[in-house]
Amino acid sequence: MGAGGRMSVPPAEKKGKSDIVQRVPHAKPPFTLGDIKKAIPPHCFKRSIPRSFSYVVYDLVIASLFYYVATNYIHLLPHPLSYFAWILYGICQGCILTGVWVIAHECGHHAFSDCQWLDDTVGLILHSFLLVPFFSWKYSHRRHHSNTGSLERDEVFVPKVKTGVSWAAKYMNNPPGRLMTLVVQLTLGWPLYLMFNVSGRPYDRFACHFDPNSPIYSDRERAQIFMSDAGILAVTYGLYRLSVAKGLAWVLCVYGGPLLVVNGFLVLITFLQHTHPSLPHYDSSEWDWLRGALSTVDRDYGILNTVFHNITDTHVAHHLFSTMPHYHAMEATKVIKPILGKYYQFDGTPVFKAMFREVKECIYVEPDEGEENKGVFWYNNKL
Repeated sequence: MGAGGRMSVPPAEKKGKSDIVQRVPHAKPPFTLGDIKKAIPPHCFKRSIPRSFSYVVYDLVIASLFYYVATNYIHLLPHPLSYFAWILYGICQGCILTGVWVIAHECGHHAFSDCQWLDDTVGLILHSFLLVPFFSWKYSHRRHHSNTGSLERDEVFVPKVKTGVSWAAKYMNNPPGRLMTLVVQLTLGWPLYLMFNVSGRPYDRFACHFDPNSPIYSDRERAQIFMSDAGILAVTYGLYRLSVAKGLAWVLCVYGGPLLVVNGFLVLITFLQHTHPSLPHYDSSEWDWLRGALSTVDRDYGILNTVFHNITDTHVAHHLFSTMPHYHAMEATKVIKPILGKYYQFDGTPVFKAMFREVKECIYVEPDEGEENKGVFWYNNKL
């Protein structure tokens, strides 16, 4: 496993646990962002319109094939089998559409092409189709990248300090409670974040991604929030017309099931990228951009790494250089690993095992007792 991962210890040193956590260093690194960039081949920063569009076309062709097979053949199956076929379709189609979501995410980072208007147009169309408010999320996500690892200013999956943990947390810190937490998080987490800023940075008033006057946005960004809302309304109206023509059940099977999978993977991917016992978080006395950007972890989703355009296993490089196209991120990751050394974090734990482990171990953050660096916070679960 890569630097910063879990390491087995000799039996004589075991203290009731099979592994220990090797923390990512929290001191200022001996390298700069410029040092890292110099090591990356210049072509990795070049964006190609034909190549970027090739991934859009590929994903949409696969999605169209799944749609064609589902709508033409599933109804021919006996009823018990047809139910399972729709579930299988939802999972497979949802994985492909997660890849589409990732490409729209690249558009939000201006990593799709050198033309900002083209990135915004493609991103708005693709994200609206998946009921994501493109510009709204683009701006809040940009602030996440600007403030990663900051307890005060990060935008998403901001961990609580111990005093901020709900009284109910100790009653949920058991296998059934953790399962319930994950189910709610993976099914409702994304819409709750967009509508009510759940798990996001606290603001002094109500924050909503659909509200142009939300405190999330600056005055110059508010007009584009209306555009995002218009995109969502257009797709919602289209789904309504489809429901009238085809029936609500048809829309739920063809579109609703895959969308549920997309939303679940989006939350899971983001959660696991920024939640790990080895990762530090910082308050304002310690935080700086580079250490914050390094407070993330690459994961291994197997074949889904490719389906998700490697957003899962090149996330560290993405946080360092967010305008780099995904098709160069793997090459860049291989190059920067030796430079980052122990500051690079990879965890190859199977995703579903890691999901339950992080929910169990990462309940809140607090500084280590007796440490001089009181502005550095680590995950804990002792309630």
